[in-house]
Amino acid sequence: MRYNYKRHKTNSGQDNYRCLARDQRKEFIISTYEVAVLYHPDLEIDLDKAEARVTKIITDNGGKITKTDNWGKRKLAYPIKKQDFAVYVFYTVEAPADAPAKIEQTFNITDEIIRFLVTKPDLKAMAKAEAMRADKAKKAAERGSSEDEDNTSEE
Repeated sequence: MRYNYKRHKTNSGQDNYRCLARDQRKEFIISTYEVAVLYHPDLEIDLDKAEARVTKIITDNGGKITKTDNWGKRKLAYPIKKQDFAVYVFYTVEAPADAPAKIEQTFNITDEIIRFLVTKPDLKAMAKAEAMRADKAKKAAERGSSEDEDNTSEE
């Protein structure tokens, strides 16, 4: 086990070093993860039970689902477990740093799930894309208002 020494000031103003185990630090870090789950296509009708099971797996491991996006039944690019279709559901999860490993272990033995992927999104790239999208919308609005002014002056 690796240790991290963190410097902090005491009441008397002296520097002390506090030793924190690496495992102890992990527990307090909450990160955002994206979880893509491909459910068996036969579960399209009764997807609520499978989603409840996945939600329970995530919450039991200290996670909290902040957003769910159900894409419905789609054709796969190649057969997975002899299936050509799957029900795509994407979750945005806030969880401790050690939770993804535990979630993946449980997903591996869950029959309803054909395939899954747990990723940590690039928040800087998402913010940059959102800013560019807002800029583009602002410029389009300015162009639209200037064209409206030109049309009214011609009449």
